[in-house]
Parts: sequence; structure tokens; C-alpha cells
Amino acid sequence: MVEWLNMVKDVGFPIVVTLYLLYRIEGKLDELNQSILALPAKLNDRQLQPSDTEKNSAS
Repeated sequence: MVEWLNMVKDVGFPIVVTLYLLYRIEGKLDELNQSILALPAKLNDRQLQPSDTEKNSAS
């Protein structure tokens, strides 16, 4: 906590808040990136499976 207070004194409150928010959002951005990269494979799997409307029209 002392380190944070020293940073606030040295560089100012707005910069410290910005760094804190960037640190917190980094993990969420990594999760979002992984989800986006996995999306094409999930869409392809969904297109390969017959939909419910095709099953109903075949009966």
C-alpha cells in the first residue's frame, strides 16, 4: 500500500488510476480474445449438426 501512495505522490492520481484499470482489464481482454478465437470452430460445429427445423421437415 505504501508503494501505491508513493506512486500517487510521484506521478499523480489520474495516472495511477489508469494503470490500475489497465491491470484489472488485462485478464478480461485475454478471455475475450480466447472466446473470439474459438468462435469459428463453434460456428462450424453448429452448422454441421442438423437443425431442429430440418429434423421436423424430414418426419
